[in-house]
Amino acid sequence: MNEQNKNSKPHEETPKTVQGDSAVPSSSWKKALSKRWVFPAAYLAAAAIILTLVWVYQDASQKMLNPQEEATTVSDSVQGSEKPAATEGNDGEAVEVTANAQSMIWPVADDVAVSIVKPYFDETNPDSHQEAMVQYNDTFTPNMGIDLAAADDTMFEVRAALTGKVTRVENHPVNGNVVEITSGDTKTVYQSLNEVKVKEGAEVKQGDSIATAGRSELEKDLGNHVHFEVYEGGKLVNPVSVLPQK
Repeated sequence: MNEQNKNSKPHEETPKTVQGDSAVPSSSWKKALSKRWVFPAAYLAAAAIILTLVWVYQDASQKMLNPQEEATTVSDSVQGSEKPAATEGNDGEAVEVTANAQSMIWPVADDVAVSIVKPYFDETNPDSHQEAMVQYNDTFTPNMGIDLAAADDTMFEVRAALTGKVTRVENHPVNGNVVEITSGDTKTVYQSLNEVKVKEGAEVKQGDSIATAGRSELEKDLGNHVHFEVYEGGKLVNPVSVLPQK
């Protein structure tokens, strides 16, 4: 009896509480994960969360960029409204726009007494046709401009009728020295010149002296004079129609 008691081990009771606490959650997770809809639902939930985060991030980034874009747009529109109507960024174009806003002046100084010694050939005025013809050798041609000369055949300064750019300087065998000034859509031509003072490509202002009156082979009977032509939009016009009345 004593030997049995000695050899026999006391009964060890399993801590039910500990096993019970760990078994219940494990069993619950296994049951939950064993259901077919769990993984698809988890995947959809994760995808929804990721898409939401991406949308929030993009929206925040867009809001950060918009103020800069709006500021740039406003700045550009303000700068554009402040730019002068003339400009592409070079001085030549600014001169052209200024010239277009000018009224043409006579190509001589105000204190110089000159008169029109040969008028423009006006097709609408037949009475002036005879005196507006230019004879060269045995050929008669219509006068394409007006010819100005002083009463005593003296030389006088020839001035730019408009602000513009000198686009031609030529020594013509028949027309004499020629200067052409382009002022926007208007072009003025000065012929029969002496002592040309400007070079091709130069910028001139209205009233600047460009030469002195001289002689030409074409109209040598006129003595010292200047032949003056005006073109608007490439078309020849009567200079008297655009010059101020004296």
